[in-house]
Amino acid sequence: MKKILITGGTTFVSKYAAKYFVEHGYDVYVVNRNSKPQVKGVTLIESDRHNLGDKLKNLHFDVVADITAYDAQDIIDLHNSLDSFDQYIMISSSAVYPEYGVQPFPEDSERAVNKFWGKYGTDKIEAENALLERVPDGYILRPPYLYGSMDNVYREAFVFDCAMADRKFYLPEAGEMKLQFFHVEDLCRLMEVLITKRPTDHILNVGNENVISISDWVIKCYACFDKVPEFVSVPETVEQRNYFSFYNYEYCLDVTRQKKIYPETMSMDAGLQEAANWYIEHEGEVNKKPYWKYIDANLV
Repeated sequence: MKKILITGGTTFVSKYAAKYFVEHGYDVYVVNRNSKPQVKGVTLIESDRHNLGDKLKNLHFDVVADITAYDAQDIIDLHNSLDSFDQYIMISSSAVYPEYGVQPFPEDSERAVNKFWGKYGTDKIEAENALLERVPDGYILRPPYLYGSMDNVYREAFVFDCAMADRKFYLPEAGEMKLQFFHVEDLCRLMEVLITKRPTDHILNVGNENVISISDWVIKCYACFDKVPEFVSVPETVEQRNYFSFYNYEYCLDVTRQKKIYPETMSMDAGLQEAANWYIEHEGEVNKKPYWKYIDANLV
């Protein structure tokens, strides 16, 4: 039984990962402040990651899955607290690539500030650098938009709400903007490939090979409830984030490296249906935004 340390373990990606690895026979330890319910079967190390002291001393981990590293200090403090480990996997972000870069972005693209992601992206760059300085053979995964059950961000859940309420859907312009996704289960399965096969590529863009237009994405979300959306086109002059779940920014990652070791990803239809089934039972766990309020006051 491999011993894995997961940072977080109580919200979306880290929670899903904790559950996934417990169910797949790993000895799962989580580091968090114990402010939310824990996944059944994990061993809790109750602490802020910046104040671990000697809580990790005399513990050896086969894998460190650092899912909540957002800046360099996050990496530095956790690494300083570790005693010994075999592999380190950090979840970074596609936000490290500037919006002006040539797409699809390969892994060796320039990393720089992205005007849509700002400090989040530059902090992720610094976190990557801090890891590579300390763990040169660490793995870094750069996903696009992650989705699936346990997602507390109001993205697909907003569209699900519109579908269940039989609302018209207010779509930016003609709905041609493209998005790229990756299901959180695919992320966990890919991490397990890294653990078991130790591929030679250590920095990987991860995601579905094909992008999808926002109109097609909304159609698939409505289809989870056997509904068909009636679209209302909203002009570009209206700030998109006031009424829609994504910035007015499309990008695409080159996932050639990923395909070599993990060629098949979950279909959007199956992934969204899984997310919808979870949402029906866990609506209160999603951080909702007042999109409807804005739409009803300004667009209807």
